[in-house]
Amino acid sequence: MIGQLSRGERQTALLILVALALCGLVFAIAGKDDPIGVHGAMILVLSVIGVFAVIGHYYDPEPSEDRLGEYYDDPIRAGIGFSIFWLIIGLTVGDWIAWMLAYPNFTFDAAWSTFGRLRPVHTSCVIFGFGGNALIATSFHVMQRTSRARLPDQLTPWFVVLGYNLFCFLAITGYPMGITKSKEYAEPEWYADIWLVIVWVAYFILYLRTLARRRESHIYVANWYYMAFILVMAMLHIVNNLAVPVSLGHAKSYVIWAGVQDAMTQWWYGHNAVAFFLTSGFLGMMYYYLPTRAKRPLYSYRMSIISFWGIVFFYLWAGSHHLHYTALPQWVQTLGMTFSVMLLVPSWASAGNALMTLNGAWDKVRDDATLRFMFVAAVFYGITTFEGSFIAIRPVNALSHYTDWTIGHVHAGALGWVAMISFGAIYALVPSLWKRKEMYSPGLVEAHFWLALSGTTVYVIAMWNSGIIQGLMWRTYNESGTLEYSFVDSLIAMHPYYIARAIGGLLFLSGGIVGAYNIWMTARGARRPAQQGAAGYTPVVGLVDEPALRPAE
Repeated sequence: MIGQLSRGERQTALLILVALALCGLVFAIAGKDDPIGVHGAMILVLSVIGVFAVIGHYYDPEPSEDRLGEYYDDPIRAGIGFSIFWLIIGLTVGDWIAWMLAYPNFTFDAAWSTFGRLRPVHTSCVIFGFGGNALIATSFHVMQRTSRARLPDQLTPWFVVLGYNLFCFLAITGYPMGITKSKEYAEPEWYADIWLVIVWVAYFILYLRTLARRRESHIYVANWYYMAFILVMAMLHIVNNLAVPVSLGHAKSYVIWAGVQDAMTQWWYGHNAVAFFLTSGFLGMMYYYLPTRAKRPLYSYRMSIISFWGIVFFYLWAGSHHLHYTALPQWVQTLGMTFSVMLLVPSWASAGNALMTLNGAWDKVRDDATLRFMFVAAVFYGITTFEGSFIAIRPVNALSHYTDWTIGHVHAGALGWVAMISFGAIYALVPSLWKRKEMYSPGLVEAHFWLALSGTTVYVIAMWNSGIIQGLMWRTYNESGTLEYSFVDSLIAMHPYYIARAIGGLLFLSGGIVGAYNIWMTARGARRPAQQGAAGYTPVVGLVDEPALRPAE
């Protein structure tokens, strides 16, 4: 990695690492009696290791100028590795706490092992660790291939990948220590938030610099979705996480928003994190890897553009449907409900576009598990977007909200859509990155698919049933006008469904482990052909999947 940097880039890397080490030292000293001191020490140690690593290779020969005519793929490999690493941790913790809900004694007599501290470990690992790294890695691949332009330098991609994973590390190790803002999908404290903004700005600038150097006049639609993901998430993250820290030596901070304004800001962020992190970016992934894997032109390029603008405009107004029957003004709730229903149009247009692209290639879907991952992802995307619009309607929300139905809905999207399209993209990408004809074991890809699909199905159906029963029990009255069932009664009724959820999660985790092993063996067994360029590079010319990117219209 370091040997691929120019001398100037090595100097810049040293400056960044020294500055980071100084920040870590300040936090470690100022926060010696606070959890931030632990994070400061971690930052200091990691930075010092990085400094010594760069110094150790500082005088290595500079890379050849030939690299400028080749794609730069090593950061993509690292991103996929990080993605799978966080996936296994996140699924393991997630299944642990699922069993904990069925059997509360599945814990230790320690604060760090409580549900409240482990649950954000699970969500951050799978959303930011797995999903975020998958998005960064595939965006680096897609932007280079569709623009026929190499990443503009070697240092910035590594800064983005390693810097983003430092954020994930700080967030995930902080939760067991009690470091959290207690905001959904925005739990990390102020210093981690600031670091993420720095990394994210570098990411966006890198994307723009690459597109500015493109050899294709047209910017392929997948890049539109990726750029929306990067740009809007920056806006959401900054506004929702505006906070005042207690001091430089304390992890605790106080968000500047309060009361109903805080709730509205949080769910403007929260729902649009679903929109632009868990939807827009993964649609960009789908619009590239599905047609290239199927070797079919995109059914309707025009529809993909219309869907893009519909999703961008409608989603930004939909967050208030999370706050039905609260102190939020009624007209704001109605606005969110209305735009949520309207969202069904661009969402189903994207799902339909994907399925119609596969029309005429169903034999490939039958025989190719990688393509089948993408097909199932498109189906689940259509299901979850319909369900999302449906449960945003106020009377339906009265039944569904605060119940396990919402958990089922979220996991239909997270497991059925996000994870499935990510697995499909990764399986399509890994052999080409490590110069293999195919995955180490196509049979293991098949096994992973069925484990993932069965786990998702068991999980989601269990939570749909659980949630509807919960909602009905909570609103059932007896003849005297009082509640028929206590909360404990509903909790007892949920027990078999909670066991089913944990079994579904275990199936999905088993599939993830199978996939991780397959990817590891594919990378480990890779043999690079002699005609390939310098390490980490792939020639820009002769892209074999070019025809699949041409629209049908």
